[in-house]
Formats: sequence, structure tokens, C-alpha cells
Amino acid sequence: MPTYSCITLARPVEGVPSQEDFNVETRTVPTISDGQVLVRNFIGSVDPGMRSILSGVDSYAQVLKPGSIISGATIGVVEDSHHPKFAIGDVVSGGFGWTELGVSDGRGLLKLTDRRVPYSCHIGVLGVPGLTAFFGLERIAQLKDNETLLVTSAAGTVGATAGQLAKLRGCHVTGIAGSDDKCSWLKNVCGFDEVINYKTVGDLDMAIAEACSGGIDVLFDNVGNTMIDRVIPRMKVGGRIVVSGQVADYNKAPEDVPGIHNTSAFITHRLRMEGLVVYDDFRDFSRAKEEMIGHIMKGDLHYREHVTEGVANMPEAFISLFTGESFGRRLVQLGDIPEQRQ
Repeated sequence: MPTYSCITLARPVEGVPSQEDFNVETRTVPTISDGQVLVRNFIGSVDPGMRSILSGVDSYAQVLKPGSIISGATIGVVEDSHHPKFAIGDVVSGGFGWTELGVSDGRGLLKLTDRRVPYSCHIGVLGVPGLTAFFGLERIAQLKDNETLLVTSAAGTVGATAGQLAKLRGCHVTGIAGSDDKCSWLKNVCGFDEVINYKTVGDLDMAIAEACSGGIDVLFDNVGNTMIDRVIPRMKVGGRIVVSGQVADYNKAPEDVPGIHNTSAFITHRLRMEGLVVYDDFRDFSRAKEEMIGHIMKGDLHYREHVTEGVANMPEAFISLFTGESFGRRLVQLGDIPEQRQ
């Protein structure tokens, strides 16, 4: 019988993920029922935010149990359909996870009929990472023209998108990243005003103070509590902190996650700190995507992708998100990509 491969959780993850936390499984291709579609995925994503559901403790999303397919965004082709809204050959985005095949009743599937950008954009700069940047600035930060923005983990898709969208508002944007190549790309391609390599700068606090000498209106943080705590004293009156991700804290046990100590500034400087789950903005996704496609087409919004091949390499790609080896949206090609015609 025909089979396919997928990646499942072998055990709850403790600390930095390792290969031993995941299993490569071979399963039989299922037969679909009325109202279902069978999708063969050709691109899948690995996301640092998924780390929180692998430890056996519920967070904002339900924990994954051992034996479950690892969650993730996918793009694929409908291979068989018993659903009136989907035909064989349709290209769709979904959330099938780390698997070559998926079965769906149609909920959560979106036909990709826009050919102006590559398919991969729909789970990158136009997917959850890019939309997190868009709504983090719009709804949480309530960004104003010509403000000062500091972005951490700035070379990731979320950070790079947030910085570029802020530049389009005339803001002064400083990014923090972890290599000279990342810093160069952010400054010379994405147009950041200042970029700090936190691994080589020496005194990071002094570097932030010099780059944002007039203070910071918005901190767009993707790193975690230690970074937030060190930036709070640099915030302007009325400053806003967007808690987008916590890549430095994901692999720590709850009791080991550092606290935030500079809380008096929330009173003296009337600061506001708020996190976001981008699905709260689902009704406005189409508007945001259309705006960002326009910026991409005009050359005002740039993105990078780091593509690995083969479902068996998805654990390695995921692990690289926490070791600093990844640069750009981390994707895995799972099969042949259909020709894309305008």
C-alpha cells in the first residue's frame, strides 16, 4: 500500500530540543470520506513558537502528546477531493504540520490563487510571522509616524518585517541580531538605521543607548524577559512594549525563566506592555496581506528564506532555530513545487 512520512513527538522536550525528541514515522496513505480532501504538502515550516507546546505543559495552545504529528504551517496540492469547494490540483495553505500528507474537512484550508508572490510567502512574510509583525505594530504598539523602534531577534521574519513596516512610517529603527551577515542584511537591504550584533558589541546596554539616544517609543521583543528588563530604562514616557516571542526563554523550565525587575518605570514613564496571538486578528488578515503584497511588489518589503529538503530534516531545521544557525524564514521542501503562472 502507498505510504508517506511524518515527524512525531517522541517524548516531552526538556531544554534545547534534540533529535531524540522526534521520530520519523511511515504511515499508510488514508482513504478520504465525503467532505474531505487529501493534500500532498510541498512546503512546511518550523517555528520557534511551537517549542512551548512540546514540553508537556499547556500554554496558549494545547500541549502535544507523544505520538502526535508536530504542528506547523504547510502549503500543498489537493491530491484527492470529496469536498465541493476544493478540486484536485488546487494549491492550498493549511496547518497539517511536519508531514508529507494531510487530510482535512476544509476548515482552515485556504486556496492560494494569488500568483504575485511565491507560494512560500504565504507561510512566511504573509503568514503568521509577517502578520504578527503587522498587527503587533498596528494593534498592540499603535505605532505612530516618526517614532523610535527597537526590534530584537531582528533578522527573523517577524523582526525584519516589523522593522521594515516601521521604516515605511518614517520611524527610526534599530535592530539587534546575532551575526555580521544578519546585521549587514538588515541595514543594507531592509533599511534599518542601526543594527547591533549582540555577540560582538561588548557592552550591549551602551550600544542600545547610543543607537536610541533619544529614548525608545516601541520595543518589539522576540527574545524574552532579560532583554525586556534591560530595555525598560531606555523607554520614553508613554512607551509600548510588544511581547511577540521569547526565543531565549522557550527552552527554560518555568522556574528558571528570569523575571522583570525594572517595573517602577511602568509608573514613572506610563509604559504599557502587551503580548499578542495573531489569530485574534483573523478577520483583518486579508487586508494586511494585500497591503504587504503591495510593499513586496514595490520593493519596499524584503524577506529571506532558508530552505532545507526532506521531511526527515525537519527536526534539524527546528533545532537550528535555537542555536543561531538559522537566517531567514526556516522552511522545508517536502515535494515538487508546482509551476506558478501569473
